[in-house]
Amino acid sequence: MGTLYVVGTPIGNLEDITLRALRLLREVCLIAAEDTRTARKLLARYGIATPVISYFEHNKLARLERVLAALEEGDVALISEAGMPGVSDPGYELIRAALAASVEVVPIPGPSAVLTSLVVSGLPTDRFLYLGFLPRRQAERHKLLRSVAGEPGTLLLFEAPHRVQAALEDLRDVLGDRPLAVCRELTKLHEEVWRGTLASAVTHFAAHTPRGEFTLVIGGAEKGGETDHWQAAQVREAVALLVAEGVPQPAAIRAAARMSGWRKRDVYALMLEAKDVGES
Repeated sequence: MGTLYVVGTPIGNLEDITLRALRLLREVCLIAAEDTRTARKLLARYGIATPVISYFEHNKLARLERVLAALEEGDVALISEAGMPGVSDPGYELIRAALAASVEVVPIPGPSAVLTSLVVSGLPTDRFLYLGFLPRRQAERHKLLRSVAGEPGTLLLFEAPHRVQAALEDLRDVLGDRPLAVCRELTKLHEEVWRGTLASAVTHFAAHTPRGEFTLVIGGAEKGGETDHWQAAQVREAVALLVAEGVPQPAAIRAAARMSGWRKRDVYALMLEAKDVGES
């Protein structure tokens, strides 16, 4: 039985790859790549002729058996389109399947857009929460953001360029005006890190059309001050206690918003969600 090597590859600049990664990409019998076009550019740059098959979101189930069969004959390398496999890509399922089949899984560390953005942002790095890509629908985005509004660690997320403006507006509306770093095209020719606040970012990117690949890095919730945000459960509990004491729900929602740091409309939406859950 072979070994599955989880190989980190460049997020942009092709020079950002380790000597160990290059050696293993030459030695394995097969490379499973999220994007074969990107993989072949990297392999051509370093004269590597190892066979490559595609393994991406829409063919992962069909390809899984082939990769596991290849592991019975020798070693396989898993690479993503960029960065470390398994982070916001289908490599996670292959890693789990390999482990279930008693295949040894060995990480070959490499670049990560998450960590690269975090360290260059200028925001605290001692604690952070990675959110992946935000949901496409606004109601679902708001729900997710409310659930992390009280998180004191730095928040990180990926976003597509055509959704950056909507994401910034929702972040501002739900989290309040926090410090922010917008990291674009890291390690590539048009690399840019824009730093400011969520409110100023909304204005800036309304005037400058977002292009490229984006990572947003947002300051965590402040503690012990007026901007300290409560978790959703705390907000619901506050409204319920006020209503139980005879306060009309609209007044209870306004009071809970003042106490929690949430916007009144978000508290109202939260209570509607709770009602829908209760009725379902």
